[in-house]
Amino acid sequence: MSDNRYIDTRGVCTQPVPFTEAVIDGLAEGGGLYVPERIPSLSVSEICALAELPYAQRAARVYRAFDVDLTDEQLTAVCEGAYGDQFDTDAICPITSLDDSTHILELWHGPTSAFKDMALQCLPRFFSTSAQVLRDRGQLDDHHMILVATSGDTGKAALEGFRDVDGVSIGVMYPEGGVSDIQYKQMATQGGKNVQVWAVRGNFDDCQTGAKRVFGDATFAKDIHERFGIALSSANSINWGRLMPQIVYYLSAYAQLVADGKVAQGDPIDVCVPTGNFGNILAAYYAKRIGAPIRQLFCASNENRVLTDFINTGTYDISNRTFVKTPSPSMDILVSSNLERQLFELTGRDAQAIAGWMADLNSTRAFRVDRETFGKLRAEFRADAVDNETCLATIKEVFEKHGYLLDPHTAVAYRVAENLRDDDVPVLVASTAHWAKFGNNVYRALEGLSLDESLPDEVAKLTGCQLNALLAERTGAGPVPAGLAELDDRPIRFTEVIDGTVDAIENAVCSFLGAQQG
Repeated sequence: MSDNRYIDTRGVCTQPVPFTEAVIDGLAEGGGLYVPERIPSLSVSEICALAELPYAQRAARVYRAFDVDLTDEQLTAVCEGAYGDQFDTDAICPITSLDDSTHILELWHGPTSAFKDMALQCLPRFFSTSAQVLRDRGQLDDHHMILVATSGDTGKAALEGFRDVDGVSIGVMYPEGGVSDIQYKQMATQGGKNVQVWAVRGNFDDCQTGAKRVFGDATFAKDIHERFGIALSSANSINWGRLMPQIVYYLSAYAQLVADGKVAQGDPIDVCVPTGNFGNILAAYYAKRIGAPIRQLFCASNENRVLTDFINTGTYDISNRTFVKTPSPSMDILVSSNLERQLFELTGRDAQAIAGWMADLNSTRAFRVDRETFGKLRAEFRADAVDNETCLATIKEVFEKHGYLLDPHTAVAYRVAENLRDDDVPVLVASTAHWAKFGNNVYRALEGLSLDESLPDEVAKLTGCQLNALLAERTGAGPVPAGLAELDDRPIRFTEVIDGTVDAIENAVCSFLGAQQG
């Protein structure tokens, strides 16, 4: 049994829970997020020793450091299943160095070509193993409905990870018209008997807010338990089982940089992350807390610059902020769920402060942190934002200079890293998606077209797959991953569009569950 249990950020849960319960619950009672009571500590030499292991064993070693309540055998099975031949390289997340001080951590070599695979190949295995552990303890008899809000990449990765997992159904909501053609087809053609996809009228925040309100509806939870024997859970990064695998790749990356002779053991690096929901950069913060020599964390925003403005001012204000569609749609987010965990840590785990700020955000769409917390935030983070045209110009610049093709999200991070870096500290840039997920805007970038310019007629008539094939041929950027190249050959399964209201989402869930059991 683990002695490292999980508490919630708002102080509502009276008793800490083990890892297995935190994974199954997803969201804590009262709307808070689970965090471990104790953050493990590893020495620099212990972190660098990870490079001697295959990636699956690196992950298992980190999970053991968190004292999860799974056996060594269970952890080994989870990791070997999660980080296997569904990735296109044994390195799992290789590092490409553009020069001596700029290193690109490629997190998109998994089955859906996005960084979400790094966690969402692991979470379903954590989930099913944890469910079995709790059943063996007599603590669980429900099956589960995973409800996911996505801005583009999480949805497909979650669908792929949970497809045909026993005892689990999964439904994904994405903003109608708010994802790329490739992202849409990845979700709409998803195979599996236990999956459902809905387009939602509105933006990602409508999807995410609707999902959170459904999770907080006790009457609905009771209803689906009585009618279907189902309990709700989440695969979004509000689930600690989703976040913990992301910590691994930052520890692993530092070890690999040292092993490859690109950084001297113990020397610092900076890490730049393109982020909208704050989970990916929070994982880098926890890697630093554990012992990785990370000096500063660079938070890279697109034109939806709420996180950059917060880090630079201490005020989180979306009361009058306009939601902007950008070339990097997975970052088109105004409500950054994982910021709550970060503030919990920076306040010395002051649940009362967190509950107050989250209540302010819910009621007035804004909150301001105290001076001490703001000082700690500024000590850990720098932040900058990149406008749409600069994002596209950066893709072209890096390709012409280095022969390396960035997706728009990674382009945002690269530009912010260049804006914020100090010359004497190497920067690790998190690359979150294969360029072919956003081929239309990569084409615009390479051809010098602005975001609002129409593609040439002969290009506009191409499907996303056809356009990617054209780009791959013109740039010599290598073959498009099969999972993206073959989407045109797969039938569209899911076309339903719903409102983002609680009633509409709950009705859609019930219809899906009824059909599943009918």
